Amino acid sequence: MIDFLIIGGGVAGLGAGMRLAELGSVLVLEREAALGTHASGRSAAMFEEDYGPAPIKALSTASRSFFEIPESGLENYLSPRGLMLVGNTEQNAEFDADLLALDLEEIPLEEAFARVPILNPAVVTRAAAHETAQDIDTDRLMLDWTKALRQKGGETRTRQEVTRITRTAQGWRVETQTEAYEARQVVNAAGAWADVIAEMAGLTPLGLQPKRRSMAQLPAPGGHDVTHWPMLMGAGEGWYAKPQAGKLLVSPADAEPVAPMDAWADDMVLAEGLARYEEMVTTPVTRLETSWAGLRTFARDGVPVFGRDPRAEGFWWYAGQGGYGFQSAPASALLLRDLVAGRAPALDADLVAALSPERFL
Repeated sequence: MIDFLIIGGGVAGLGAGMRLAELGSVLVLEREAALGTHASGRSAAMFEEDYGPAPIKALSTASRSFFEIPESGLENYLSPRGLMLVGNTEQNAEFDADLLALDLEEIPLEEAFARVPILNPAVVTRAAAHETAQDIDTDRLMLDWTKALRQKGGETRTRQEVTRITRTAQGWRVETQTEAYEARQVVNAAGAWADVIAEMAGLTPLGLQPKRRSMAQLPAPGGHDVTHWPMLMGAGEGWYAKPQAGKLLVSPADAEPVAPMDAWADDMVLAEGLARYEEMVTTPVTRLETSWAGLRTFARDGVPVFGRDPRAEGFWWYAGQGGYGFQSAPASALLLRDLVAGRAPALDADLVAALSPERFL
């Protein structure tokens, strides 16, 4: 009998497993052949405290210390990146809204052009920036959390797509295509499939919606060294571009509702987003090295769903992180552990209530 069976092997499932292993035996099930295949493996890997709804901002702020001073003497997971917002004369309203929401400081255009020399001075009329945005070493974080989970006696198993969930006198029976497991408690960390898992468990879904986000990898534009460029964002988040490994990742920042799936980029949406990016720069896009898409899953109010489902003893929600899963993961995992243990969380009570699944029931 397993104490905690976690469905989903992304950053949420691994973080939950690492923390819950402090309370009992843990098994993490992942439907794909590798951990972190979907949203976690296709993240923009940014830490931006001012990005997202208020509960996400609070969780991200609470996560910063873990990233900067990891446990067990591990190295800092963050590295400098910075964020720059750019807009044209027709985007002043969107620019002003982003300036406030992201706590940015408007900068002289000459400074913006010096930092990112491909910006088009004939089009870009406003720019703002701050340096608090940082890259997250997501690959190392996933590896470290997997290792920590196993060191605490937990286990991960891949190629374990859940096909049936039933209640038992002792808790839950979770069946996959090849195995059956008995668990006292189930944690639903299934990302885009979280509502599907709830239905299997006999629960009415909460209305979590996966939304596709597309990405293209371009060669470094104009042969520039993009290493120290900030992440660029178009006003109104109509596109963004992020340097990574000497390349430039460009996204149309799409959020198209789709069914749970192994997502792929929509060619037309990608082309439209690249056109919005091209409008603001002097180097046209002549070649895509590769493209892909991931699913960001949102609750109806855009806020994650963390906590016990009052309709079913021993069933916990840990889903709906949207596009903020990595940057909020450390504080979120600690919150889940404290809720499961029956402890008073370190986070504000109003924040905990805002995250609870009870708000939809």
